[in-house]
Parts: sequence; C-alpha cells; structure tokens
Amino acid sequence: MFRYCLIVEYNGAKFSGWQKQPNQPTVQDALETAIEKFSGERVKVQASGRTDAGVHARGQVVHFDLKKQWEAFRIGEALNYHLRLHQIVIISSKAVDQDFEARFSAKQRHYEYIILNRRTPPALDLGFVWHVPKPLDVLKMSKSAKHFLGKHDFTTFRSVECQANSPIRTIDRFEVIKQGDNILFQVSALSFLHHQVRSLVGTLKLVGEGKWSEDDLLKALKAKDRTACGTQAPAHGLYLTLVDY
Repeated sequence: MFRYCLIVEYNGAKFSGWQKQPNQPTVQDALETAIEKFSGERVKVQASGRTDAGVHARGQVVHFDLKKQWEAFRIGEALNYHLRLHQIVIISSKAVDQDFEARFSAKQRHYEYIILNRRTPPALDLGFVWHVPKPLDVLKMSKSAKHFLGKHDFTTFRSVECQANSPIRTIDRFEVIKQGDNILFQVSALSFLHHQVRSLVGTLKLVGEGKWSEDDLLKALKAKDRTACGTQAPAHGLYLTLVDY
C-alpha cells in the first residue's frame, strides 16, 4: 500500500460537514468519490479533524492509501479535475510514510473566525463572515479571550452532542485582531471540542457588545454548564486554517 497526504481547501457552505453521512453531501464523500474516479480504488480518507456543516477550510490535511503507486503531483491534478464542481481544491499532494496519520500525527490545529463589524452587510464576503452591525470593543474581547488560554474544563463551551471523552482542553493561542472592518479570532490548540471555537467567539461577541462583563465570562467558564454559554457564532465565519505536524 502507498500512503498519500493532501492539503485541502473547501467552501463548506454546501456540505453537511466533513464526515460522511447517509444521503447528505459531505467533503469526505466528495473526496472519496473523486479518488475512486481517477484510481479505480474505493478508499477511506482520514482527516486531521471533522469540520461542522458550513465551516470552511484553507488547510485541512487528509491521508489515504492506494494499492497502486502514483506520482503525487498527478494525484493532485486528477483530484482537482474531478472536484471542479464541488468548490474543493487540492492545494498540495505528497507521498508519506505509512506511520503518518492526518489526525493522530497532528501537533496543533489552527482556526480563524471572522466577524465583519460594520453597519452595512457584506456583498463580496456573504457566507464567509459573521456580520455584526453593532460596534464591538476589540480591546475588551482581547483581554477576556486570555482567560481561555491554558488548560480548562470547557463543558460550558461544547455542544451537548459532543462525543469527546473529556471536556478538558488546552488552548495555546487566542488572539483577537482588528483588520479593517474585520475582527479576526485566531485560536490554536492540539484539539477542540464540538462547537468549542464557535461558542467561545459567540461569548466574546457579547463582551464586545457590552452585554457581558469579563466577570460574566469567567463565571460561565467556571460554571462547567452548557446552559451558561453565551451566543454560539454561526458556522460560516469559521475556517480551519492550518495543521502542524
């Protein structure tokens, strides 16, 4: 068997997330179908992590095995041809050792959430940012975001449907950056809980609006109770940007 690794970019708007589901369009299913079309082999593609319905990716990493050896460049070109109608693009492809695992070999995952913070709605970025017309206090959000750094029980900020064995996660980086009319929330960790980033961003948005204080955010974190969570940000503003190995 020969193992290959891909870096994948996709528009998540038309997909019901990464993971294969019956009678639903998913990124995994589109990739596996494209691989079968060019190689004749039905394979299972493993990803660095599952993205939810509507979430985008600039740097999703996947691996799969083929019985036949192919030139990595040809794999990328063939997949881009078969995926051309799906808004999925293979940025790069390479052969890797059998011990490489897109999920388990990862050392850190990086996400970015984008809020468009202006009175007028987006025209060009519709479906790719969360439009918040009320001015947000970036300094307050940035200061409050620091409370999420380090190791915590994030029960408050994970979906009730989360299947992780533990709510304990360690966030290594959480930056809130003003860039023109956009506010970028850049978060890095080894792994995340289901809906965690969107829940954190939605709660920080309440702080930025002045509806929550920094103390309110701390109380929610310490509550370890999903009902204490603030607003959950919509999926379309979230991007998986990079995975480190």
